[in-house]
Amino acid sequence: MFKKSLLTSLVLISVGIVFGALLVSNLSNGIDLGFARGSDLKLGGQAPITNQNQTVKAFSDNFVAVSKAVTPSVVAITVTTSGKGKGKTMPRDFWHFFGPDFKMPEEEPSQGYGSGVIITQDGYIATNNHVVDDADKNGIEVVMHDKIRYKAKLIGTDPSTDLAVVKIEATGLPAAALGNSDNVQVGEWVLAIGNPLGLTSTVTAGIISAVGRSINIIQSQGGYGIENFIQTDAAINPGNSGGALVNITGEVIGINSAIATTNARYQGYGFAVPVNLLKVVAEDLIKEGKVLRGYIGVNIGQVDQTMANALGLKEPAGVLVNSLVRGGAGEAAGLKEGDVILTVNGKEVNAPNELQTLIATRHPGDVVTLRIFRDGKTIEKKVTLKMREDDRVASRDADESPGEELQVPDVPTSLKFDNVGMSVRGLTPDEKKQLSVERGVLVTDVKQYSEAYNRLIGKNDVIIEADRREIDTPGDLKKVFESHKPGDSVLLRLKRQDSEQIAFAAVQIPK
Repeated sequence: MFKKSLLTSLVLISVGIVFGALLVSNLSNGIDLGFARGSDLKLGGQAPITNQNQTVKAFSDNFVAVSKAVTPSVVAITVTTSGKGKGKTMPRDFWHFFGPDFKMPEEEPSQGYGSGVIITQDGYIATNNHVVDDADKNGIEVVMHDKIRYKAKLIGTDPSTDLAVVKIEATGLPAAALGNSDNVQVGEWVLAIGNPLGLTSTVTAGIISAVGRSINIIQSQGGYGIENFIQTDAAINPGNSGGALVNITGEVIGINSAIATTNARYQGYGFAVPVNLLKVVAEDLIKEGKVLRGYIGVNIGQVDQTMANALGLKEPAGVLVNSLVRGGAGEAAGLKEGDVILTVNGKEVNAPNELQTLIATRHPGDVVTLRIFRDGKTIEKKVTLKMREDDRVASRDADESPGEELQVPDVPTSLKFDNVGMSVRGLTPDEKKQLSVERGVLVTDVKQYSEAYNRLIGKNDVIIEADRREIDTPGDLKKVFESHKPGDSVLLRLKRQDSEQIAFAAVQIPK
């Protein structure tokens, strides 16, 4: 019995040993699977590209190198305002971008966030005027890339370019390399570096999508703005204001300033102030505390094909002088209304903002040489620039004392020009006195989408000249129009309804 029990026990023990070995083996496999310990499990597959294109890799590495080199030169700026600021209004669909959900100053104190670029090793930092212009005293704080904080002093602002300079007490700072924005070309790669939406040291990439943009967003106290923006599709958002737009060699080519948007967020179009303009403004602000800018003293406009035809130009070129500022540099140099400025010191200008930007880099007392188209000929004029404060805004025509009132002759008091889409009537002596004009006819109606409408002629404008002939009656204007054949362009000189400006407009006689 004992032997039988012993035998039975030995069999059971043997079975147990075998079963236990199998169980331990399976458990071990299960544990290795769960904790990946000592197994042959492999996650993922082989790299799809084993022979990488070295040009592509070098391009990517270059972006990395530029980001590492320039990011320490871009700072975050916090601005505290008491709420007693002037407040700002932005044209629809265009926004300066200040900080996350930043509200324009009201009655209560608030904070906003922007960016800045270190431009000297001893603490001068460039940013946007709209970032700092409402800051309280001691209300500007700068946060470096390494998180060190400094209180900043406002050195100066330039509302006409939306630029400003602040200063922190520090030395040995990583000043950014400043490039040459005149060499910027559409299509080249750029990086935008700043602090959007509270996300510090953010880098985005894109291309230059346009240069020389004017978007009518900068308005200084006197209503004067210098815009020659670099446009980019690199993603920039609120908080990027004052940050750097950088080329692929690590040079700053612009200061990010605005976005085109319908929702106050990135939609693909950002705008930066060219760095060459920054260099001049920053140097003046640092040395003088204000910008010493020269002005020609002219009211200018665009030249398109219709205007070129009316002026006798072979093709659209240059910038039209609509009127002269009384006592200004242009008047002193012998410029005339109707002149077309073709070049400044040999550099072509084909848009008003191009001319403004070139002159904005000059100082009072500087002499510039203008090549001008006048009466079918090309001439040169040397202009000694003056300060804007010395110029009077009113045009020469508006300031001249009216002579003896001219009576409106016995002609039809009004005429309708269906071919160009406008109606005019003669002016009474009282109206001439009220409008400060000696002659002209009043535009009483402009048909929507007509030639006159498309040429920006407005109701209540006063047409003073046509084809450089003085206009006293609607009949005078009729004679000028009838002297032209369909397809011809007629140059009109007029006084705008809502200002003292004298301007030119060109209408084409419909075929």
